[in-house]
Amino acid sequence: MQRWVLHIDMDAFFASVEQLTRPTLRGRPVLVGGASGRGVVAGASYEARKFGARSAMPMHQAKARVGFGAVVVTPRHQVYSVASKRVFQIIERRAGLVEQLSIDEGFMEPEELVGATPEQVRDWAEALRAQIREQTGLPASVGAGSGKQIAKISSGEAKPDGVFVVPEEKQHELLDPLPVNVLWGVGPVTGAKLTTMGVETIADLAALTVREVEISLGPTLGVGLWNLARGIDDRPVEPRAEAKQISQEHTYEHDLTTRSQVDAALRRAAEGAHRRLLRDGRGARTISVKLRMSDFRIESRSLTLPYVTDDLATLEATAFRLIRYPEETGPIRLVGVGFSGLEENRQDVLFPELDQQIVIPAPADTDYESGVRANDTITRPTVDDLTEHPGHRIWKATQDVHHPEFGHGWVQGAGHGVVSVRFETRTTARGVTRSFAVDDPVLHPADPLDSLDWADWLAENGHGLDGD
Repeated sequence: MQRWVLHIDMDAFFASVEQLTRPTLRGRPVLVGGASGRGVVAGASYEARKFGARSAMPMHQAKARVGFGAVVVTPRHQVYSVASKRVFQIIERRAGLVEQLSIDEGFMEPEELVGATPEQVRDWAEALRAQIREQTGLPASVGAGSGKQIAKISSGEAKPDGVFVVPEEKQHELLDPLPVNVLWGVGPVTGAKLTTMGVETIADLAALTVREVEISLGPTLGVGLWNLARGIDDRPVEPRAEAKQISQEHTYEHDLTTRSQVDAALRRAAEGAHRRLLRDGRGARTISVKLRMSDFRIESRSLTLPYVTDDLATLEATAFRLIRYPEETGPIRLVGVGFSGLEENRQDVLFPELDQQIVIPAPADTDYESGVRANDTITRPTVDDLTEHPGHRIWKATQDVHHPEFGHGWVQGAGHGVVSVRFETRTTARGVTRSFAVDDPVLHPADPLDSLDWADWLAENGHGLDGD
């Protein structure tokens, strides 16, 4: 009897939630992420992907690709987290044990599908997708196969909003032509080794002998990859331990001896760790920087913020406050950045710009104070620099608001003393835009969760009753 493992992946999850709760955005190219100069895309709708925009791309590059029609939305992770909880609650009730990989994907192995036909598996997956759509309004794709690897690849084939089932006897038709770096565990280093061996596809790897694999890649990693290439994947579906830290580090073939080299290495590690943080779905409170010197000494430094964030500019700027340079440490061969103190609930701060300024320590042979590098000059921001209208409220684009007459809405724009708001939620039609004075006393910031219109479910599941 064939074993059936299923992988579910919510389609363009962050963007789909935004389009769900803000009907005006449906059918439009939505980019979720930071709008600042160093912002990155956390999620892109399929309408935006048609132009080549994608997650982890610099926001300025994604906007340039999409053009004038791009809609940039500030992430609302509290809403995505709640939507994820409801989705996986539905999955667990139907499938039983679920191995959740991130905020929007997971594996399952329903007992009722043991020995089922491909048609039965397809019907089961379609019923699950329909149930998720009915209860949440969100689209999902499901892939199914004999193990985790083939299930995950199959869910990619199912996108968007579909099901793709691969019987065991046909899995090599899908696997063999794919590039070998599709396999779990084939990163840049392993991929380079395989390339030197002439291995480009999964079929090429499967055609090697076990001895060749052991000699080239080692008896553990090599044989594991070789089995995956041959369609053998016995890994169980089981709950994952929640990560306590997310990090990325790189060892360099040639020692880093200049400040510019270290700066580039730090940005590379911070951006890589940030991509993992976004996939995880949580924010971080503590930022750590790890250095290994050419004499193999290791130095780690960390700093804890008074709030939880997943903003790249803030995390990267904090890492720069911790970095040391070759004139202090000697040549550096490894640079890493880690995030810990991981929590789902992020907190807004009044002036995030203060924590987003990159502070570069002054060279040891200078006599001026370290400050903020801005076009090679040293400046220090003040609160006055960051407040356009002292004494007035500052409304941010896409911020959730509430009006006693018009209900829940979101800010479309603000300037010249006026704020424009579109009033709509998941259960409304496309809303009407209305304008107010920025200091209108009856317009207030609102709980983003109200845009879901899930009051009964939120109350039943303990949200909104104690400030959660």
